[in-house]
Amino acid sequence: MESSTADIGFSSDSPPEGVHAWHSDEVIAALETSLSGLTADEANKRLASYGRNQLPAVVGRHPLSRFFAHFHNALIYFLLAAALAASLLGHFVDATVIVAVVLVNAVVGFVQEGKAEKALDAIRSLIAPHAQLLRDGRRVKVPVEEIVLGDIVSLEAGDRVPADLRLIRTSSLRIEEAILTGESMAAEKQALPVPIEATLGDRHSMAYSGTLVATGQATGVVVATGSDTEIGRISTLLREVQPLTTPLLQQINRFGTQFTWITLGIAALLFAFAVLVRGYIWTEALVAVVALAVGAIPEGLPAVITITLAIGVQRMARRNAAIRQLPAVETLGATSVICSDKTGTLTRNEMTVRRLEIPSGRVKVTGSGYVPEGRLEIEPAGNAPDDKQLMESDSLILTGLLCNDAQLHQADGDWHVIGDPMEGALVALAIKAGLNPERKRHEWPRLDEIPFDAQHRLMVTLNFNVSGGYQIFVKGAPDELLLLCSTQAYGDATVPLDREAWTARITAAAAQGERVLGFAVKSAQPDANQVDFADLKDGLVFVGLVGFIDPPREEAMAAIEECHSAGIEVKMITGDHAETAAAIARQLGLGENPSVLTGHELDDITDSDLPSMVAETSVFARTNPEHKLRIVRALQSTGAIVAMTGDGVNDAPSLKQANVGVGMGHKGTDAAKEASQMVLLDDNFASIVAAVHEGRVVYDNIRKVVAWTLPTNGGEVLAVITAILFNFAMPMSAVQILWVNLVTAGTLGLALAFEPAEPNVMHRRPRPAKQGLLTSFLIWRVLLVSFLFLAAALGIFFYSLSRGDELALARTLVVNVIVVLEVFYLFNVRYLNMSSFNLRGVLGTPAVLIAVTVVLIAQLAFTYLPVMHSLFDTRPLDFMDGLLVISMGVAMMFVLEAEKYLVRRGGWFDH
Repeated sequence: MESSTADIGFSSDSPPEGVHAWHSDEVIAALETSLSGLTADEANKRLASYGRNQLPAVVGRHPLSRFFAHFHNALIYFLLAAALAASLLGHFVDATVIVAVVLVNAVVGFVQEGKAEKALDAIRSLIAPHAQLLRDGRRVKVPVEEIVLGDIVSLEAGDRVPADLRLIRTSSLRIEEAILTGESMAAEKQALPVPIEATLGDRHSMAYSGTLVATGQATGVVVATGSDTEIGRISTLLREVQPLTTPLLQQINRFGTQFTWITLGIAALLFAFAVLVRGYIWTEALVAVVALAVGAIPEGLPAVITITLAIGVQRMARRNAAIRQLPAVETLGATSVICSDKTGTLTRNEMTVRRLEIPSGRVKVTGSGYVPEGRLEIEPAGNAPDDKQLMESDSLILTGLLCNDAQLHQADGDWHVIGDPMEGALVALAIKAGLNPERKRHEWPRLDEIPFDAQHRLMVTLNFNVSGGYQIFVKGAPDELLLLCSTQAYGDATVPLDREAWTARITAAAAQGERVLGFAVKSAQPDANQVDFADLKDGLVFVGLVGFIDPPREEAMAAIEECHSAGIEVKMITGDHAETAAAIARQLGLGENPSVLTGHELDDITDSDLPSMVAETSVFARTNPEHKLRIVRALQSTGAIVAMTGDGVNDAPSLKQANVGVGMGHKGTDAAKEASQMVLLDDNFASIVAAVHEGRVVYDNIRKVVAWTLPTNGGEVLAVITAILFNFAMPMSAVQILWVNLVTAGTLGLALAFEPAEPNVMHRRPRPAKQGLLTSFLIWRVLLVSFLFLAAALGIFFYSLSRGDELALARTLVVNVIVVLEVFYLFNVRYLNMSSFNLRGVLGTPAVLIAVTVVLIAQLAFTYLPVMHSLFDTRPLDFMDGLLVISMGVAMMFVLEAEKYLVRRGGWFDH
């Protein structure tokens, strides 16, 4: 494992690289420092040379620049054109409402912007404010930003590591590195070098800036500061990630641009035709064209889409998903791949004893998490008598309870561990076996102990009991214990140790994704009051193994199955070793033999080959931030819409890169939450799938709003165009068109935003990322319904004129027919993929019923109130005319239901 500085490439004007593989004395020599630390003068010189130990502050755009950028959008131009059209007609109230929508959109976007800057600030806050150093041979407290390369730093339990350190001396050191590696268990550290190719999570000779010392003490030499640290590299990655535009925004931008140009083109052609062919005075032609634009532009559509998204936010919040960016609601509905962290999201993040391996057999343990409920089920091996197995299992459980510092307590209905998670699981095991931990520990008081040590990988206690005498209990790495033992328990006796058999059992447990601890006991000398490693040299009796697992969440397994039925791929990204990750993936239902790629293997795959590789891989193990970022980008290059979960600082760049970044509300760092578009309030994978369900409902409802709005406007536009082309009176005046749009868009159109999910919403594949807002089916539906509206409007218009009615009465009939058709069409469009002739479809939702009631009252006022007659030039209708209007709505409903049936049966369109 020897590595010279030349092998790794250190120069005096840059921080050393690969120092985890160097011996500590080589690092000290290369950095021209000593165990007594730098001198004050040398530290000042290095501070001037290398700069301060801090991450660069974010330079944000000027607030005015950020605010006005929200107006540079085709949809906003589209809205402003509608406002201009309304004001040209003198309808300043409508114009004011539209401008208000634009301003609200800009303000909301302005407030939500700056997410990346906040994420970077959250990362900067992880760096400790002060550190204990050796300078001039004396211990001093120095502000963290003044730490330089070559400083000697002292660490104790509870300290946050102030810079990247190569450890020189360690004592029982364990560091929580979850923010960098994703590992839930604290990492054991030592001063010995590790192989150069070791991944971040396996570099036991290093302590990284921003991580937290869980136990022990250490001394280390600073090898990287500021942006050169691991956390600094993540900060740089985060700044380099460019925000993505959501599928909905892309589609609305395309639709807004295309629709605006088409409307302007048709309006210009119509204006020229009216003036040059029909001989209109240009001012009259302009009024007709403005009426056309007012009818064509669905000015209420953007507001209704925004409200639909907002309703989706409320629904998701009820399902433990907090949305930080409004468009993320719809993006979730388009998600085709979910990349999920394992610990706490797919699993419970609570270690659980799954098996006891005793000399005479195996004991399976039921239950999940720290809840001390479950059974111990003995599986005999050969002809071993039950009494021997009970003795062996009791001895193993007692050893696990007494060689243990954890406590288990219940609060607010949940069980929590104070101390090491695996030790907490051993306490839960003891309770399941019928022991009272406090009483048993009182009966066996501890006289002395050897704390867990990374070098020996053991914990030892000396306990005394009136009936049991003086006993030494040992727990630790099974391979270390097997070397120390020569015998194993057999009931109340001992027999020679079968190392080969125990090694096979350890391998079998590891293959199931279990972490394994070994246990041994020894009778101590009477009146012993202390224990040391010399006491372990002989006489240790191996009593068995305990297999632990972080159990999969049951709801996560069901959610993964639902994802598969919905055509969504699930990929697990974890800091675990490949074998453990594969075992958990099998239990979660990610495949009988899931394909696994490690971080090392990812490093050897070129960017061009990566997309095909990640598409076929279900599990990624031992990954670092660059790996996660490459995985997300590779998936996106195949056209996938990627949702990515994360909780650590190491996840922030990939969370920002993903189409939907999903932060963890409980265990997530502020950096991860700020880089996310959605935060899970319960850290549960099932909540992501519930959010995808709601996202699909939101998109369905947006399609319904579009499918309802465009053809209703289209009928009005065709009526204006037909009147100009064939030179007859307008079936509706411009002000009447505005009335229809005003009354129905804010009521009937808005009611569709509250629609519940259709039955098959999670039994269809995700929609293609590049699929437009208007599919072939919706284009057909817009054209068909527009012409049906035109036929109905012109039919009743000419019918009224033919019986001698005045123009005002004929126009009143047309307005009422249009509104009634819109009401009946609303009931039809509530179900785009199935018949509306069902009890739920006929009764409607409360929102639909309220909207229809409001429209009915408004139309009665429009038709029968004298003040409305003077404002809109309308006339009252008699009873028979009212029946005729309603019968036309019923007839159109039957026509469209028949069309829906034929389209479904013939499979004419891809919905």
